[in-house]
Amino acid sequence: MTQLIFSEKEYIYMKVLAEHSINNYTELIQMRLDKMAICCYLIGDKGSNACALVDPAFDTKEILSKIKSRGYTVTHLINTHNHPDHTAGNASIMSQTGAQLFIHRLDADKLRSFMNRAFSRMLGGSKSPKPHILLNDTDTITIGKTTLKVLHTPGHSPGGICLYMEGNVFTGDTLFVGGVGRTDLRGGSLKTLLKSIHEKIYTLPKETRVWPGHDYGALPCSTVEMEIKTNPFTKSR
Repeated sequence: MTQLIFSEKEYIYMKVLAEHSINNYTELIQMRLDKMAICCYLIGDKGSNACALVDPAFDTKEILSKIKSRGYTVTHLINTHNHPDHTAGNASIMSQTGAQLFIHRLDADKLRSFMNRAFSRMLGGSKSPKPHILLNDTDTITIGKTTLKVLHTPGHSPGGICLYMEGNVFTGDTLFVGGVGRTDLRGGSLKTLLKSIHEKIYTLPKETRVWPGHDYGALPCSTVEMEIKTNPFTKSR
């Protein structure tokens, strides 16, 4: 694997934490957003200049400026789950790019619920449009030559997902660096969350990089091996 480039580049509120070439045709950029230390991800296909955004909840102007500077066109918007701190920017991104929205089928209805709309507005966003594609476990999402595999990881929410691609896993609010997602919200279950982590994430190759949904840890990313060894919330079941 190539070496990660960590940075502290400021884009008004958004901060670029890491830039990484996965291979000759895929680029990954990790962005820490202004509110709630949300991590948004740009997954760019260099051959087609298409890209996916994962959880672009806030700072959409800065996110789109970053994308434009890289020469990409947003074709996919993927929500790891329905909570408004990950979805409040859907409408803004989609209205400016025409991107298709992807979310797991079990979280699709709550994406546009009254509570989600209310909290999205409180966070400075707006009601999410309807999703175009409803995802299931093991589905694949293709962006040019880049393929993401959907891992259904309920526990934080019923339709929570992770996304796996060649040595990297985007874990949303399922697994953080040194932590796990909360399970006290409606539809949450600690038992289910830990089962998801152990069966869907900890079975991936140990060198797989873990890219969390919030920048809560000592580092912006980790590895499966590191989390197995050091994460205090998953050491015993």
